[in-house]
Amino acid sequence: MKQNYIAIDPGVGGGIAYVDTDGSVHALPMPQTVHDLQEQLYILCKSHVPNPLVTVFLEELPKFAGKMSGSSMATMFRNYGRLEGILASLNTRIEYLPPKKWQTALGLGDKKTHGPRWKAHLKGRAQSLYPQLTVTLKTADALLILEAGLKMKTK
Repeated sequence: MKQNYIAIDPGVGGGIAYVDTDGSVHALPMPQTVHDLQEQLYILCKSHVPNPLVTVFLEELPKFAGKMSGSSMATMFRNYGRLEGILASLNTRIEYLPPKKWQTALGLGDKKTHGPRWKAHLKGRAQSLYPQLTVTLKTADALLILEAGLKMKTK
């Protein structure tokens, strides 16, 4: 049976990237409601029975707030918990990828090096990896997480 891969940037402004059954890569922005999120993940996982053949590369959240407000952190962690719960209910395999790990795997540098152009840099790299897709700021990280996860799987 064929292994399927999904990558998730768990932020509310994040996205989901996946390898379809035909091997093509797709990306979509994070669904806005819990119901839509559950429905989308169900669709992506249901065609792969048994579901342990679905591996999800989930970006691991930072353990510190940094400059982020408490309410933003709460929203991010609430969405993260929803994702973990939905993925567990679908019996998927989750591989947690901290940002530094997936960024290093792709040689992306770091936020300090690129400063305010960091997100534009990530989007540009995702566009160069997937020129056939319309890459947005919402989907760029998910595509890069997918690329890094697949790269680490082949080592």
